[in-house]
Amino acid sequence: MRGSPLFLCFFSVSCWVNFMPTAGDRIFHFGACRVSMSMTEIRAGFTAIKANIQSRDPIRTLSILSHPHSLHKVKSSDRCCITYQLFTFYVDKVFKHCRTEDSFVNRKISSIANSFLSTRRKLGQCHEQNNCMCGEESTEKLKQILANYEGLNVTSAAMKSLGELDILLDWMEKSR
Repeated sequence: MRGSPLFLCFFSVSCWVNFMPTAGDRIFHFGACRVSMSMTEIRAGFTAIKANIQSRDPIRTLSILSHPHSLHKVKSSDRCCITYQLFTFYVDKVFKHCRTEDSFVNRKISSIANSFLSTRRKLGQCHEQNNCMCGEESTEKLKQILANYEGLNVTSAAMKSLGELDILLDWMEKSR
Protein backbone atom coordinates (compact mmCIF):
# COMPACT_ATOMS: atom_id res chain seq x y z
CA MET A 1 0.00 0.00 0.00
CA ARG A 2 3.01 2.30 0.19
CA GLY A 3 2.83 2.97 -3.54
CA SER A 4 -0.85 3.91 -3.53
CA PRO A 5 -0.45 7.65 -2.82
CA LEU A 6 2.30 7.90 -5.41
CA PHE A 7 0.20 6.03 -7.96
CA LEU A 8 -2.81 8.24 -7.21
CA CYS A 9 -0.68 11.37 -7.67
CA PHE A 10 0.76 10.09 -10.95
CA PHE A 11 -2.69 9.09 -12.18
CA SER A 12 -4.14 12.51 -11.28
CA VAL A 13 -1.37 14.37 -13.12
CA SER A 14 -1.75 12.05 -16.10
CA CYS A 15 -5.50 12.72 -16.33
CA TRP A 16 -4.99 16.45 -15.95
CA VAL A 17 -2.44 16.51 -18.79
CA ASN A 18 -4.70 14.46 -21.08
CA PHE A 19 -7.63 16.83 -20.62
CA MET A 20 -5.65 20.03 -20.98
CA PRO A 21 -5.83 21.71 -24.39
CA THR A 22 -2.55 21.79 -26.27
CA ALA A 23 -0.65 25.02 -26.83
CA GLY A 24 -2.73 27.51 -28.77
CA ASP A 25 -5.98 25.62 -28.22
CA ARG A 26 -9.02 27.38 -26.84
CA ILE A 27 -12.14 25.92 -25.30
CA PHE A 28 -15.38 26.75 -27.10
CA HIS A 29 -18.85 26.26 -25.62
CA PHE A 30 -21.52 25.36 -28.12
CA GLY A 31 -24.63 24.81 -26.05
CA ALA A 32 -23.89 21.81 -23.81
CA CYS A 33 -20.77 20.87 -25.80
CA ARG A 34 -17.27 22.01 -24.90
CA VAL A 35 -14.65 21.63 -27.61
CA SER A 36 -10.99 22.62 -27.71
CA MET A 37 -9.52 23.74 -31.00
CA SER A 38 -6.58 25.74 -32.26
CA MET A 39 -8.23 28.86 -33.57
CA THR A 40 -4.81 30.52 -33.90
CA GLU A 41 -3.62 27.81 -36.29
CA ILE A 42 -6.81 27.92 -38.36
CA ARG A 43 -6.80 31.73 -38.52
CA ALA A 44 -3.12 31.83 -39.51
CA GLY A 45 -3.69 29.28 -42.29
CA PHE A 46 -6.75 31.10 -43.56
CA THR A 47 -5.09 34.54 -43.41
CA ALA A 48 -2.19 33.20 -45.49
CA ILE A 49 -4.53 32.16 -48.34
CA LYS A 50 -7.53 34.46 -47.93
CA ALA A 51 -6.62 36.94 -50.69
CA ASN A 52 -5.79 34.10 -53.10
CA ILE A 53 -9.05 32.26 -52.41
CA GLN A 54 -11.26 35.36 -52.49
CA SER A 55 -9.72 36.48 -55.79
CA ARG A 56 -11.07 33.24 -57.31
CA ASP A 57 -14.65 34.16 -56.38
CA PRO A 58 -16.41 35.41 -59.52
CA ILE A 59 -19.73 36.20 -57.78
CA ARG A 60 -19.24 38.90 -55.17
CA THR A 61 -22.91 39.79 -54.78
CA LEU A 62 -23.90 36.49 -53.15
CA SER A 63 -22.88 35.17 -49.76
CA ILE A 64 -23.28 31.61 -48.58
CA LEU A 65 -22.93 32.23 -44.83
CA SER A 66 -23.92 35.81 -44.13
CA HIS A 67 -26.90 38.17 -43.97
CA PRO A 68 -29.89 37.87 -44.14
CA HIS A 69 -29.38 34.34 -42.79
CA SER A 70 -26.71 35.39 -40.33
CA LEU A 71 -25.18 32.94 -37.92
CA HIS A 72 -25.01 35.73 -35.34
CA LYS A 73 -28.73 35.38 -34.73
CA VAL A 74 -28.58 31.68 -33.78
CA LYS A 75 -29.86 30.95 -30.28
CA SER A 76 -27.29 29.62 -27.84
CA SER A 77 -29.26 26.37 -27.51
CA ASP A 78 -28.78 25.74 -31.27
CA ARG A 79 -25.07 26.60 -31.43
CA CYS A 80 -23.85 23.05 -30.92
CA CYS A 81 -26.07 21.68 -33.65
CA ILE A 82 -25.39 24.38 -36.26
CA THR A 83 -21.64 24.26 -35.51
CA TYR A 84 -21.57 20.49 -35.95
CA GLN A 85 -23.59 20.80 -39.17
CA LEU A 86 -21.33 23.56 -40.52
CA PHE A 87 -18.18 21.61 -39.73
CA THR A 88 -19.73 18.61 -41.52
CA PHE A 89 -20.63 20.89 -44.45
CA TYR A 90 -17.06 22.19 -44.70
CA VAL A 91 -15.46 18.75 -44.34
CA ASP A 92 -17.85 16.89 -46.68
CA LYS A 93 -18.52 19.52 -49.33
CA VAL A 94 -16.17 22.50 -49.24
CA PHE A 95 -12.66 21.21 -48.63
CA LYS A 96 -13.09 18.34 -51.10
CA HIS A 97 -13.51 20.80 -53.97
CA CYS A 98 -10.92 23.42 -53.04
CA ARG A 99 -7.85 22.60 -55.10
CA THR A 100 -5.63 25.13 -56.78
CA GLU A 101 -2.47 25.03 -58.88
CA ASP A 102 -0.58 26.55 -55.92
CA SER A 103 0.87 23.86 -53.63
CA PHE A 104 1.28 26.36 -50.74
CA VAL A 105 -2.44 27.20 -50.87
CA ASN A 106 -3.35 23.51 -51.11
CA ARG A 107 -1.24 22.69 -48.03
CA LYS A 108 -2.94 25.46 -46.03
CA ILE A 109 -6.38 24.23 -47.14
CA SER A 110 -5.41 20.70 -46.10
CA SER A 111 -4.22 21.92 -42.70
CA ILE A 112 -7.47 23.81 -42.09
CA ALA A 113 -9.48 20.79 -43.26
CA ASN A 114 -7.63 18.53 -40.80
CA SER A 115 -8.40 20.93 -37.95
CA PHE A 116 -12.06 20.96 -38.97
CA LEU A 117 -12.14 17.17 -39.18
CA SER A 118 -10.70 16.85 -35.67
CA THR A 119 -13.17 19.37 -34.25
CA ARG A 120 -16.08 17.74 -36.06
CA ARG A 121 -15.20 14.42 -34.41
CA LYS A 122 -15.27 16.07 -30.99
CA LEU A 123 -18.57 17.80 -31.72
CA GLY A 124 -19.94 14.54 -33.14
CA GLN A 125 -19.26 12.73 -29.88
CA CYS A 126 -21.18 15.36 -27.97
CA HIS A 127 -23.93 15.36 -30.60
CA GLU A 128 -24.30 11.56 -30.35
CA GLN A 129 -24.63 11.76 -26.56
CA ASN A 130 -27.75 13.89 -27.12
CA ASN A 131 -26.10 16.94 -25.58
CA CYS A 132 -26.59 18.73 -28.85
CA MET A 133 -30.17 19.14 -30.03
CA CYS A 134 -31.12 20.63 -33.38
CA GLY A 135 -33.88 23.18 -33.20
CA GLU A 136 -35.96 24.54 -36.04
CA GLU A 137 -33.80 27.65 -36.30
CA SER A 138 -30.53 25.77 -36.89
CA THR A 139 -32.23 23.44 -39.38
CA GLU A 140 -33.57 26.41 -41.35
CA LYS A 141 -30.21 28.20 -41.34
CA LEU A 142 -28.46 25.10 -42.65
CA LYS A 143 -31.10 24.64 -45.37
CA GLN A 144 -30.49 28.21 -46.53
CA ILE A 145 -26.72 27.77 -46.50
CA LEU A 146 -27.05 24.57 -48.54
CA ALA A 147 -29.43 26.26 -50.98
CA ASN A 148 -26.93 29.11 -51.46
CA TYR A 149 -24.13 26.58 -51.94
CA GLU A 150 -26.01 24.33 -54.33
CA GLY A 151 -27.12 27.31 -56.42
CA LEU A 152 -23.55 27.59 -57.74
CA ASN A 153 -21.30 25.13 -59.52
CA VAL A 154 -19.34 22.93 -57.12
CA THR A 155 -15.92 24.57 -57.50
CA SER A 156 -17.24 28.14 -57.29
CA ALA A 157 -19.40 27.28 -54.29
CA ALA A 158 -16.50 25.60 -52.50
CA MET A 159 -14.12 28.52 -53.11
CA LYS A 160 -16.77 31.03 -52.04
CA SER A 161 -17.46 29.04 -48.84
CA LEU A 162 -13.76 28.82 -48.08
CA GLY A 163 -13.39 32.55 -48.76
CA GLU A 164 -16.15 33.18 -46.19
CA LEU A 165 -14.46 31.08 -43.51
CA ASP A 166 -13.74 34.22 -41.49
CA ILE A 167 -17.52 34.70 -41.05
CA LEU A 168 -17.74 31.29 -39.38
CA LEU A 169 -14.59 31.82 -37.30
CA ASP A 170 -15.76 35.25 -36.11
CA TRP A 171 -19.13 33.79 -35.11
CA MET A 172 -17.46 30.96 -33.20
CA GLU A 173 -15.20 33.34 -31.30
CA LYS A 174 -18.10 35.64 -30.41
CA SER A 175 -20.24 32.76 -29.18
CA ARG A 176 -17.40 31.39 -27.11
